[in-house]
Amino acid sequence: MARSAKPEQGDKRDFITFGIAIAAIILFVGTAGQVLAQTVKNVLGQAPAPDPLLLNAVILNVALIILVWRRYRELTAEIEQRREAEALARRLAETDPLTGCLNRRSLSAAGAALLQAAAGERRLVAAMMLDLDHFKAINDLNGHKVGDQVLVELARRIRGVMPADALVARLGGDEFACFMRFDARSREAVDRHAAALLKAISAPVVIDGLEIDISTSIGIAASDGLEGASLDECLSQALVHRADIAMYQAKKAGRAQFAWFEPAMENELRFRNELEVGIRNGVREGHFKPYYERQIDLATGDLIGFEMLARWESPDMGLVGPDIFIPIAEEMGIISEMSDRLVEQALADAAGWSEHLTLSINVSPVQLRDPWFAQKLLQRLHAAHFPPQRLEVEITESCLHENLEVVRTVIASLKNQGVKISLDDFGTGYSSLSQLRSLPFDRIKIDRSFVSGVDGDENAATIVESIVQLGQGLNLPITAEGVENEAILGLLRGMGEMKAQGYHYGRPADAAATRDWLASQDLVVPAAELEALTADEAARAAETEPARRTG
Repeated sequence: MARSAKPEQGDKRDFITFGIAIAAIILFVGTAGQVLAQTVKNVLGQAPAPDPLLLNAVILNVALIILVWRRYRELTAEIEQRREAEALARRLAETDPLTGCLNRRSLSAAGAALLQAAAGERRLVAAMMLDLDHFKAINDLNGHKVGDQVLVELARRIRGVMPADALVARLGGDEFACFMRFDARSREAVDRHAAALLKAISAPVVIDGLEIDISTSIGIAASDGLEGASLDECLSQALVHRADIAMYQAKKAGRAQFAWFEPAMENELRFRNELEVGIRNGVREGHFKPYYERQIDLATGDLIGFEMLARWESPDMGLVGPDIFIPIAEEMGIISEMSDRLVEQALADAAGWSEHLTLSINVSPVQLRDPWFAQKLLQRLHAAHFPPQRLEVEITESCLHENLEVVRTVIASLKNQGVKISLDDFGTGYSSLSQLRSLPFDRIKIDRSFVSGVDGDENAATIVESIVQLGQGLNLPITAEGVENEAILGLLRGMGEMKAQGYHYGRPADAAATRDWLASQDLVVPAAELEALTADEAARAAETEPARRTG
């Protein structure tokens, strides 16, 4: 309360000072002429000295006028300081402190003004949304200080490409937005600016001798497709929203490109949002289940294990395959939690199978970014009393190019405990022979896209046979995925020894159906025996724990 009272007290003092000044000026006008005239005559010897009271009054008036003048100058300086402070506060409120661009809050108002100006000129406005590709990796590898310097440089490049009257804003993180006016008859002008932005941003950024490569995805939306009675901030926000939808499509199409908004994109985004909500709820409520696909030894025809495949038993959409939800779960950052729950359930299920049967699990590239992944997986094996020798971890080729050293460490940690490691989907990525030689893989899995075509595509058959020969030369066992019929099976048998899986041996089944089938083949551990084994393993673990801690 005391702080709020000070300006009021100052205003009262200013008002009193102003009143005193008026009175002083009136008195000065009334007395100064008389006193000065009499003083001049006194000097000339024509009149007595002026009345001392009047002379003092004039001197007092002059002092008061000087005081008021000084106060006036102080007030003027104070007002100027307030104006500068208000201008600075306005700039801080309206601009991004790092890049100097507009911020999200100010873009709405500035965009609305630009829309109104463009409408008066019978022109349109294009909004561009820019989102840097894989910018998080730059921060993770080089630190946020370098990341900030990259953003400053990219903001400079964006301003250099866009027209002088365009709006450039940083909306937060690595997202930028641009508004520019254009003639409705020449949309190619917007395309040229978008292409120029892609080119400018793709040039390496050099910071302290470190060369950083980066790219961006751009979404574009034009104001002629907007519905609304007035050009206000809501219309500006709607334009940004559409550009954001188009930007997502550009990323989905392969990144480092631009895309224009189309109405169908909005429906797709709405469906994606529904998927995200369903996935989040499904993880929390346990709707994701492990399904098991049989793996067969081609030489003997015997069952040797299962691959665990994730399935989403959605209450709204039914059974959903991993090709739908896995990429979205990875982007949402929920893939690790989902996988952890699936693996825990799969280990519990597989513990009841015959002890010679193996369990294969797939690992997402996102999970392999965690340097503690191996330790966490080994802890789950220990908690489930599941022998590491019965587990096979499948790593895709794409994992090898995100952080090879982390992957190398993870593989070494798991193999030291007896876990087998296989290279999944071989032939679809970018693995080199040097990586196959340097990384201690236990198996190569040929991608189903090659295997399923061996009976009708000569090139596919040649590729599969070459991979089999490569595996034999490197002493790496082979698994062929996608064995769909007897014809494919016959061709594979003629290529050499390998393990096979596919619909020819049965569709993936849930835990209950898998256990029932195994029971019919006498390949399950009786419940009493399983409980005894679990208790025995728990007792051994309890005995070795003190020794492990001591060691």
